[in-house]
Amino acid sequence: MTLYYPPWAFYYKVEFGSSSQPNEANFQSASGLSVEYDTEEYKEGGENRFTHKLPIRTKYADLVLKRGMLTGSDTVQWFLDAFRERIFMPKPVSVILMNEKGEPLRTWNVVHAVPKKWTVSDFNASESAVVVETLELTYQYFTVA
Repeated sequence: MTLYYPPWAFYYKVEFGSSSQPNEANFQSASGLSVEYDTEEYKEGGENRFTHKLPIRTKYADLVLKRGMLTGSDTVQWFLDAFRERIFMPKPVSVILMNEKGEPLRTWNVVHAVPKKWTVSDFNASESAVVVETLELTYQYFTVA
């Protein structure tokens, strides 16, 4: 009998559509892969112990990706096209968790992602820190494979 060990959370990559640009898949953190239901309360006449909570709509959090600033990035250009030119080109995004052999263990396929926010970390001459860019995406839903 072999013991099960949960996978490591640090071995993953992020793919934007069909982009194969080097370093484009490397992110310091990826968050926002969550789903929940909005609910509506219904008060039933004569039932005073509780209210019914009925699911009405699924709600997905924004996908937030952080990495050291990358120059010449197709992904950043996609963000800039959206913010400067108002060109919103939805893309599929995949967050792929890898096993110890570098093989995909689980994949979250994000559907119809569009840029929402782009942030660059503060510049401070008294610190020797890497410039971090944060890419925030909104999307319709994700599937898990």
